[in-house]
Amino acid sequence: MQAIIIIQPGAPEVLQLQQRPMPAPAPHEILIRVKAAGVNRPDVFQRRGGYPPPLGVPADIPGLEVAGVVESVGTEVTRWQQGDAVCALLGGGGYAEFVVVDARHCLPVPLGWSFTEAASLPETVFTVWHNVFQRGALQSGESFLVHGGSSGIGITAIQLAKAFGARVFTTAGSPEKCVRCEELGAERAINYKTEDFAEVLKAEGVDVILDMVGGEYTHKNLNLLHPDGRLVFINAMKGAPAEFNIQHLMRNRLTITGSTLRPRSAQFKADLAAAILENVWPVLERRKFVPVIYQEFPLTEAAQAHALMESSEHIGKIVLKVEA
Repeated sequence: MQAIIIIQPGAPEVLQLQQRPMPAPAPHEILIRVKAAGVNRPDVFQRRGGYPPPLGVPADIPGLEVAGVVESVGTEVTRWQQGDAVCALLGGGGYAEFVVVDARHCLPVPLGWSFTEAASLPETVFTVWHNVFQRGALQSGESFLVHGGSSGIGITAIQLAKAFGARVFTTAGSPEKCVRCEELGAERAINYKTEDFAEVLKAEGVDVILDMVGGEYTHKNLNLLHPDGRLVFINAMKGAPAEFNIQHLMRNRLTITGSTLRPRSAQFKADLAAAILENVWPVLERRKFVPVIYQEFPLTEAAQAHALMESSEHIGKIVLKVEA
């Protein structure tokens, strides 16, 4: 099969198309003929050499989510059969014509969705459902702030929070991105390059914040939270160290939490997939959530896709088209 290989840590140009042996599914796995693969920022970190995959996952083939058709199934698999259209969360290896994955980490392609659209779902939906709704415990009627609203995570968080009855606020880096975030359901999108979100939302306050920025945002986030508010971290792009007032946290009974998805156990991901199928998939199939695909690249142009990801010019998801 053909696959995109990281030949060495470095710039996008280290992504090269090569031939690799066809993987074979273990008893609990399925083999997917990949139609499309989502591009995510962790793929960029892996390409640079800073985000190694879990044991047993190809270390030099990036890709955390795919959509495609079941090619074959392991001897213990009963849920899926050859020909089923699925999307899947991976530990890695998605930039390839075929990939094996734990059968429990797959979901059916939502009714009426294309493979390209479905490939944009797993990484962001798994991340948002766990961090916003499970760890952050966002409830209908509460207010929610997500930073980076025009990212794949951001557009997913905005739409799911809105669909489940929350008031949604976000930050983004241009007027165009702010407009798109508001079209997707944000009540107010704040251009962080021209406005201070902490000042804009000072009188409003929020109940839950999903943050991928860290650094100087941390104390601002905590000061915005209502009593019993929750701050959830999924990254720290402006730095992990931060200072905050512990007395403020105690007086207001605030919760600080966070998680990373890739290293979690296979059972955890299986349980998460089941919860998403029950709670999120009906929302998708009723089209209360719309996929936002910024650009699709052929697999051979993975380097260009990574360059676009690093530019942060995109709104929504970048997807690799693997097979027509």
